Amino acid sequence: MGDTDARDQRPAGSPAAAAVHRLHECGQTLATVESLTGGLLAAAIVEIAGVSAIYRGGLVVYATELKAVLAGVPEDLLAARGPVDPDVAVALAEGGRRRCGADWGLATTGVAGPEPQDDKPVGLVYVAVAGPTGSDVRRLDLDGGRDHIRSAAVIEALRLLAEHIPDADDAGVADPAGTGRR
Repeated sequence: MGDTDARDQRPAGSPAAAAVHRLHECGQTLATVESLTGGLLAAAIVEIAGVSAIYRGGLVVYATELKAVLAGVPEDLLAARGPVDPDVAVALAEGGRRRCGADWGLATTGVAGPEPQDDKPVGLVYVAVAGPTGSDVRRLDLDGGRDHIRSAAVIEALRLLAEHIPDADDAGVADPAGTGRR
């Protein structure tokens, strides 16, 4: 029958499928670190057939102290800024990448509600990506209830990742056997 890869069985149009497909083509790996999404990001990623070739694993660091202990976020950064901060989001992505031995780290942090947290409004979310060429963070100001905010954060994190993954040709991926596959 031949090999099946992530492109063959992904849900059409899924941001997770797009990211998994691109990583698969480049031969690169991914790790996740989640706070407000509490595992939803990892769940969206592992729904894609063939993901085991690229997904290393992830951390759910809901408690602030676990962001330092497990994900390696500097304690002084957390003390100064709190867990909902763009630099904390980047540190989460970088920590996940490092701790899981992945090419890419993807992180979420924010306030899903129903109440504000540490003077941060409900719907304030930061998603961050860290990869071979550096890091990026995006601020999201989301409306809606808790479930919507968490789901939208997952989609936006995956979109941010997809924007940063190089095309397979740009990543220097070769097809030495001339099979047409990477």
